[in-house]
Amino acid sequence: MNISPRDRLIVGLDLPSVEAAEAMIARLGDSVTFYKIGYQLAYAGGLPLMRKLADAGKKVFADLKLHDIGNTVASGVESVAKLGATFLTVHAYPQTMKAAVAGRAGSSLKILAVTVLTSYDDADLEAAGYRLGVTDLVETRARQAQTLGIDGIVCSPEEAANLRKIVGHQTCLVTPGVRPAGSAVGDQKRVMTPGHAIRAGADHVVVARPVMQASDPKAVAEAIVEEITQALG
Repeated sequence: MNISPRDRLIVGLDLPSVEAAEAMIARLGDSVTFYKIGYQLAYAGGLPLMRKLADAGKKVFADLKLHDIGNTVASGVESVAKLGATFLTVHAYPQTMKAAVAGRAGSSLKILAVTVLTSYDDADLEAAGYRLGVTDLVETRARQAQTLGIDGIVCSPEEAANLRKIVGHQTCLVTPGVRPAGSAVGDQKRVMTPGHAIRAGADHVVVARPVMQASDPKAVAEAIVEEITQALG
């Protein structure tokens, strides 16, 4: 995919208020072109911010991880499409994915399927009642997503190289669980640096806390873009 290095970085606005998010956006300026809005900010009044960012020429990743009965998912996707988002996540259950694809019809919204959360490992899946481990479940869901017409897969950087072989280059791979060298891992269990993630096959890397918590967020973002540029070689 022909994606500029800067557009490959998605910065997560994991902040408690719209005011804090807008202040961070101002600090980052033109160093960031793509933002993620997840639960924390969305539920703090951040949904209108998606439209504001889109109108300002930014790209928006609505990380809402929808999962419900088909009609509810389809209706929710239609609403998000009207906000101008570029990406929207749904959980990679076949019924949910099928409904999401139907709901985005006629819009430019791209649906991303979340395979297995990057904070999960095999033990977590077993505790939740799954018979498959992380690797097998990710592969199964990725194949289902591609068959159903999903635009992209959300996976950990560790799975990117193998999934690229499975889904080819027409399906977008977006990897959270990305940490610049020296950053704290936090609650993530399957992590990689931005450069390694890109070399492994990721189209986009999602970075939140290392940017949000930095004393100079813009410098961190610029450093990540440079690392991505070098990885693309």
